[in-house]
Amino acid sequence: MNTADKPKPVVMNIDWKGEHRFDTARPGGPVARFDGSGVTGQSPVDALLSAVATCSAIDVVDILAKRRTPIETMNVEAVGQRVETIPRRYSHITLKFRITGAGIERDQALRAIELSVTKYCSVRSSLLAEIVVDWELELSGT
Repeated sequence: MNTADKPKPVVMNIDWKGEHRFDTARPGGPVARFDGSGVTGQSPVDALLSAVATCSAIDVVDILAKRRTPIETMNVEAVGQRVETIPRRYSHITLKFRITGAGIERDQALRAIELSVTKYCSVRSSLLAEIVVDWELELSGT
């Protein structure tokens, strides 16, 4: 692979705002606040859990839209279990999808979630393989 074929690296700027608060952004992009205490923004650990869930949710929206069964509403509850010893990393993540949409079949929605978590979600793929990520689905038609 020559240099022209390599993906461009992602660059993030992180500015300290006092105590455990930091503002992060791609150059010229929107700012996100991180706060170790979770008061003025998500903690980095919470943000990681949110990133896994959001990345997967984006994939699910796209996969179901390509099957001509668009989602009308979706909520994902991400539940993370952390180990007790430092660095207290996640050991298990469960993504609970609640999806509403006319014509969406349960098998289609489950397959979309499975494809996201096991193949497409780059955030999930960036985590240690030993971190279990499973999922649940509540599906409602309209």
